[in-house]
Amino acid sequence: MVGGYVYILASKPNGILYVGVTSDLARRVYEHRNGFVSGFSKQYAIKRLVFFERYDAIQTAIQREHNIKHWPRTWKVRLILEQNPEWNDLYESIL
Repeated sequence: MVGGYVYILASKPNGILYVGVTSDLARRVYEHRNGFVSGFSKQYAIKRLVFFERYDAIQTAIQREHNIKHWPRTWKVRLILEQNPEWNDLYESIL
């Protein structure tokens, strides 16, 4: 089984949020940061990794992403603040 990550990117502290899932977090965030991912995150310059969780099974990560995407914004912000109250960019910590 391949593991996976659920991640949240932000345009700036307390800015626009993007929730995603991937099996390779460093690669995927690199793609977002360099504009290789078309769509919402590129349109709104969402590049700051502010939250991530690792799962042993990709299916579990996919289900978690689906759930988080349907949460109200306040719940997502609370999730970020629990682990990253300063809204630091965590990208360097995953390399």
